[in-house]
Amino acid sequence: MVEAKIDTTNIRIGEQFNLKISVDETQNVIIPKLILKGLEIVDSTQVDTIKNSLIQKYILTGFDSGAFYIPQQQIFVKNQAYLTDSLLVNVATVAVDTTKVKKFPIKTIKSEPYTFDDYKIYIYIALAILAIIAFWIYWFVIRKRKEEVEAPTYRTLPPYEEAIIRLNELDEKLLWQNNKIKEYYSELTEIVRGYIERELNVPALENTTDNILEMLRDFKHAETITTSQETLDRLKSLLREADLVKFAKSKPMAIEIEDDRKDAEHIIGNLKPKPIIEEKEEDELE
Repeated sequence: MVEAKIDTTNIRIGEQFNLKISVDETQNVIIPKLILKGLEIVDSTQVDTIKNSLIQKYILTGFDSGAFYIPQQQIFVKNQAYLTDSLLVNVATVAVDTTKVKKFPIKTIKSEPYTFDDYKIYIYIALAILAIIAFWIYWFVIRKRKEEVEAPTYRTLPPYEEAIIRLNELDEKLLWQNNKIKEYYSELTEIVRGYIERELNVPALENTTDNILEMLRDFKHAETITTSQETLDRLKSLLREADLVKFAKSKPMAIEIEDDRKDAEHIIGNLKPKPIIEEKEEDELE
């Protein structure tokens, strides 16, 4: 049913010979992978079908001298195992006539050519150094120069103009209309406090409502500010209302919020420092 043949049993080291495995069946045949010891497979062909038989050919060789067996190969035909014969192959060395071999002096060790791997560590180090140098140049030279060139200049607005602009911006945000009453009063009183701080040069943003009102009363009594008692009363009402909203979770009605907005603009327009009048003494000529 199965058969294994070789075209020679004696080869010299490195010579090639053929192994042919034949199976007298073409259906349900399994030829396992050829496993050898001492011999090597140079090439193999695909299984051929010839006269109702399967033929598998191999080209083998050997690089060690000695006698080597091609072991029995187990081949399955219709789920039944069949064994081929084991085959002996003798591998002989090639006789060398040393009297006819030309002798050459021993060569010195030849150095291997350099490759990228030999230099890559130095390349990486150089790239890292260049990157650091480029960063320092950018950070201390280019960036600084760019900031100096492109640094915009701003004109500081007078306290009144700045406060009016911020009030108009606050109106556009529609905070209290979207039920953000606490945020609205926080920003509204911050605008008024900021105006007082800039216009009167007092720390109004950091002080409490009572402290601000007490300072303004002192300024009015000392006649260092130009304002009316109505303006101070409106400021007191606005700051008290804001404190209730922020800390007591009070929710004023829409008309009250609009009135507070008008009071804020009234305060900004009517609370100013008293102008300083310089008196010049002139000698009267008689």
